[in-house]
Amino acid sequence: MHRLAGLFAAFTILTGSATSPALAQDKNLTVFAAASMKNALDDIDAAYTAKTGVKIVVSYAASSALAKQIEQGAPADIFLSADTDWMDYATARKTINEPTRVNLLGNSIVLIAPKDSKIDNVTIGQGFDLARLAGGGKVATGDVKAVPVGKYAKAALEKLGAWRAAEPKFAMAESVRAALTLVARGEAALGIVYSTDAKVEPGVKIVGTFPTDSHPAIIYPVAATTTAKAEAADYLAFLRSSAAKAVLEKYGFTFLIRPTS
Repeated sequence: MHRLAGLFAAFTILTGSATSPALAQDKNLTVFAAASMKNALDDIDAAYTAKTGVKIVVSYAASSALAKQIEQGAPADIFLSADTDWMDYATARKTINEPTRVNLLGNSIVLIAPKDSKIDNVTIGQGFDLARLAGGGKVATGDVKAVPVGKYAKAALEKLGAWRAAEPKFAMAESVRAALTLVARGEAALGIVYSTDAKVEPGVKIVGTFPTDSHPAIIYPVAATTTAKAEAADYLAFLRSSAAKAVLEKYGFTFLIRPTS
């Protein structure tokens, strides 16, 4: 019995000493980010992990869905929203560490068509007739009641006098990337997405850009959650760095702050 106990103790010491350093290094952060961030943020996260050893696990979806998941207790350390409304929503529900919040990025919305579409070079301005342009086809964007890109799209079309006629033609998607896919597959004749999304999808082409004064400013705020791990502060600092700025600008985002390093 004593021999077995001794063997067990020795085994515990050996396995403990072998595994504890690995466990200490097995740090990770969970980021909830707007779907439009995927390509750029994947690159940033790879660089961050290479630098720090901290693994970043990202859940990409519409900002509306992510804010509600955080409200319901989803274990996120960072929230990166595609509009200020959903960050405000999270802040109001005390799920965001408000002092960590910063308006990080800007973007623009564009009109896209499948790459082989005959539609090209559309001037988007007052009196723009999106309904006629779409013909018998659909116009894809995010859900205009909740998904940021859809809200921006509706606001722009209302200001330009095009919403009432075009509304019946809209196919509402759960996220901007879902809308992008509908157009790339030819399941929608047109789409309204962020310029950054259009640039990473070879199956579509940009046929027009919405005037910046036709919709609220497109702002991406980022913040740590109230349940964030300590490492979240360093990750947020990296997002504000010159290295992150270079990646984000490469993908077409506008960096709204002075980089920290």
